[in-house]
Amino acid sequence: MKEFLLHTAHAPFEAARRLDGSSSDCSEGGLHGHSFLSRVRANLPSGWARFPGDESAALERSLVRSVEPLDYSLLNEHLDTPTDENLARWISGQIDVPGIVRVSVRGAPTFGVDYKPGSAVHAWRRVRFEAAHRLPNVPPGHPCGCMHGHGFDVDLRTRRSLDEGVYRLEEAALDREWGALFRELDHSCLNDLPGLENPTSELIATWIWGRLKPPVPSLSRVTVYETTTAGCHFDGMNYRIWKERRFESALRLGNAPSRDPRRRLHGHSYRVRLYLTTELDPLMGWTVDYGDVKALFGPVYDLLDHRRLDKIDDIGSTDPAGIARWIFTRLVNVIPHLDRIELYQAPGSGVILEQAPEGPMRVPGYVDASHTDTHATEPRS
Repeated sequence: MKEFLLHTAHAPFEAARRLDGSSSDCSEGGLHGHSFLSRVRANLPSGWARFPGDESAALERSLVRSVEPLDYSLLNEHLDTPTDENLARWISGQIDVPGIVRVSVRGAPTFGVDYKPGSAVHAWRRVRFEAAHRLPNVPPGHPCGCMHGHGFDVDLRTRRSLDEGVYRLEEAALDREWGALFRELDHSCLNDLPGLENPTSELIATWIWGRLKPPVPSLSRVTVYETTTAGCHFDGMNYRIWKERRFESALRLGNAPSRDPRRRLHGHSYRVRLYLTTELDPLMGWTVDYGDVKALFGPVYDLLDHRRLDKIDDIGSTDPAGIARWIFTRLVNVIPHLDRIELYQAPGSGVILEQAPEGPMRVPGYVDASHTDTHATEPRS
């Protein structure tokens, strides 16, 4: 089974900019400011960092140096048109790190871009609606069989067109069409809407895709978050769900030099996200029950949470890559369809591990750059 490992880091910066009023990143052309967040993911060569376990920190140091000229500046002094997309391209050209596969810029919590150097640019925006639902086909006693509600976050991702005139028209269509969908979805009972009689995350994503894709051909993916700990991607053909948990652990990083504080006993609040890719169950309307994923992960989770990681006999290295590999080894024969693990030891700092054959949703270097680091109650569990 082929392994693909990325290290991740992020760096915030505060800046002002002035954009043409037609820009997708601003509804007004006046001078304004943002708290920007830049992110990078890199397939780093062995030995690039000072020692195993230093990769994300070293990547962050490089990214911070790259965006330092932008911090507390007028971005127009660095770029003629400082859109999020152009900022991502600029950062890509500045950062001196091998193996960069993604550069992302979030101009605000509700919009940003992912840039794959030399290839595609995807813009995303986050929208939200509040609604009730129940899942009618679950077994008796399943909590989601009861009427309940969520604040549903939705990410709408579009692939940038090279023809900016065409893209502007499609962006206006996305605003218009989502406005109409919002009026149907918000403060509603989803079960009452035609086509959403069984409103799972997967089928909500499918329903939104079906309504938005015809008028917005650049739409490339819809993501539905029932909560910030569970959700589903849909690209028009394939589904990928995830379940996320946090564990609090202590460790020593044995590879660190003697004077490095990471060699001392310390700890992190880790965030782990398990991804599964499989077909839709036609009766249940989902791919996998989030609650089943949580239950199957439970025994491994219990070995990690409120424990000392370097005392686990077979864990090997306690750097993020070593922990992610250990989790994958423990789960690969327990959770069917598991194909990806994201592990963050601090916000934005961690690894993305894929150990699966190439497939339609298994895109090396892809990451959900728009996701937040907050948590809520858990669905389907």
